[in-house]
Parts: sequence; C-alpha cells; structure tokens
Amino acid sequence: MPQNKNELQDNILKFIQKYATTTARENYEEDFNTLALAVFSYQFEHNFPYRKYAQSKFKTPLTVTCWEDIPTLPIQAFKNFDLSTVGLNDIEDIFTSSGTSDSQNRSKNYHPNFEVWDSSMKNGFKKYVLPDRENIQILSLFPGIESNPHSSLSRYVSQAVSFFGTADSHIFVDQDGIDYSSVVMEIQRAEKNNTSIMLLGASFSFVYLLDYLSSHHLTFFLSEKSIIFDTGGFKGKTREINQDKFYNQIQEVFHIKRSQIINMYGMTEVSSQCYDQNILHTSSNQPISYSKAAPAWVKIQVLSFDTLQPVGKGERGLLAFYDLSNWNSCMAILTEDIAIQNDTGFVLQGRANGSESKGCSIALDELLQSL
Repeated sequence: MPQNKNELQDNILKFIQKYATTTARENYEEDFNTLALAVFSYQFEHNFPYRKYAQSKFKTPLTVTCWEDIPTLPIQAFKNFDLSTVGLNDIEDIFTSSGTSDSQNRSKNYHPNFEVWDSSMKNGFKKYVLPDRENIQILSLFPGIESNPHSSLSRYVSQAVSFFGTADSHIFVDQDGIDYSSVVMEIQRAEKNNTSIMLLGASFSFVYLLDYLSSHHLTFFLSEKSIIFDTGGFKGKTREINQDKFYNQIQEVFHIKRSQIINMYGMTEVSSQCYDQNILHTSSNQPISYSKAAPAWVKIQVLSFDTLQPVGKGERGLLAFYDLSNWNSCMAILTEDIAIQNDTGFVLQGRANGSESKGCSIALDELLQSL
C-alpha cells in the first residue's frame, strides 16, 4: 500500500477519473476498498490524534481489512485537534467552519494543496448538476474565495464559476452584501433572451433574495433548462424556514419546476459533496428522486444512535462519511446529521440532539480519553 503522500494523491486522482461518470463498476468495490485501506494506513501513520483513537478501538492497518471497519472519527475532533498528515508549515490553506453556534471553537480542515479537492468538486458537479451540458451562466449569491479565503463553500463557488461558468458569469456578493439590482438585471436579460442561467447560493442567500423580490413585486419566467442551486440548512441567525415552503416560493417566483431546483450537501470537514439526483435523473429519463447521492469516491453509512453499528434501509441513524478525497485529515468521519438510506441514496433528517447524539458524545469522549 502506498505511504507516500504524492503517490497516494495520484492514486486518488486516478480513481476519481476512472469512476467519475462511468456506469461500468466491475472492479469498483475492490478498487475502492484497496484505496480506502491505503488512505487509512497513511493516516494511521501520519495523523497522531487519529492513530491514538484508532488504537483505542483496537483498529490498525493490520487488523482492518475492509473499508466498513475503518474507525470513524467524530466530527467534533476537527474543532479540538489539528488533523493533518503533513506539518502545518506545509499547508497551502485552511478551511474553517462558519462558527454560527460557537465562533470561538470552529472546525479546521487543513489542505496542503487542492489538486484532489478540485477534482472531487469538478467531477461531482459535472455529474449531478450539469450532466447534459458543459457550461451555463452562473449568478452567484455567495462570496467567492477572493473575499472569503478560508471558506470551503467560497472555494466551491469560485471553482464552479471557473470550471463551468460562461464568460458572463459573475459573483454578486462583496463586503456590502448581495448586489440585488445587478442580479435582477441579469435575470431579466436571461428571461428576455430565453437563455439558461444558474442561480447559486447558500439557502439563506435565496431567502434574502426572495425578500427583496417580494418587496419590489418582481417575478420571472426562467427557461426550462435554468437551475436553482442551493446549499446549506434552513436555520439562520434570525429565523428558521420550512424547506417545502421555501421551494414552493422559488417555483412561484421564477416559474420553474421543482425538478430544476437542486440542493448540495457539504461541510468544511469533508472534501466531497453530495447532491440531489433530480437533474441527473431528468437528463437520463429516469424516475426523479430527490434522495441525495455521494460520488463514487465517497461511501456513506447510516449508524445506530447508540451502538454506531450500521442500520437497515428505512431506519434513522447518524450519517458517516468515508471520503477518499479527505486524504490529509481523516477519511472516515462520523457526523451529527441524521439520515435514512433508501434504494436510491439517502435523505437528511436534521441534526442529532439529546438522546440521538449519544453515539457522537461517546465517540468524542473515547477520542479525548485516548489522548
């Protein structure tokens, strides 16, 4: 198994390229398992907090033979420890969480470079968001990396515009907030010319845009190939909104179908993103599903709240990620998000709290004790 970080990154990039779009999966499970074990071996050797945690569970590269047995690190560890397989002097950038609940204790994800991160983002976006075309005019309602350099979402936005945006794409956010009048002008131009656009932003970016449009009595008729792309949750600092009501309002204001709205699920601590599958299924004439799917280089499990053992389809549990692109920090992560797996993917059910977060608390306690 490769232990050199350059060789490991090369193998991850080759895996992403091999399985990004292909439906031929003859050797997929074997290839994923082999590479996952290589990443675990590398992180066990070079990531001290994770090694101590794995050892406390009697999990080592000698005892773990399949990816499902790789110990999942509680996501809170990204707030408590510097999780990196390289020295912090060799870091190109660091992503920090928004810190909406605790601004003094934010998650940190270190990146020596972005070659794998960018490949994961680009290939996932292409498959689930633009499966039937190469580019689209992107109007971003979230700041880019230039004005928000330590945000994983801002890098995502900037790279989406760079990789897939037409020449007239633009980020309409600066230190003063969203430039609503310019956004409206671009939407009206697209409406007049019947051209496709993508409005991209955090969920609450759209909440504020809808407020602005309502106050100015504005509605639009977007083309049937236009896309509304939102990400994040529906709990803000000032209010909470209902997801179904939110999407209904978007459909009414922009006169589009529900199938033209896609939600992305991502986080600071994980280097890959999961997506609704409605656009992918529409492009291939499959029955539409709004269950989320992970790209081929990510496996997910739903684990029992109490035992952290896998639960069956249709049962609620904690979502765990096994993300090959998270090669520098920790590949296997136990989140605090509740999910249900089904035949097409998984559905998010909100954040664990109270008795539901028991498994998270136990895992974090075990980590702290191991150190």
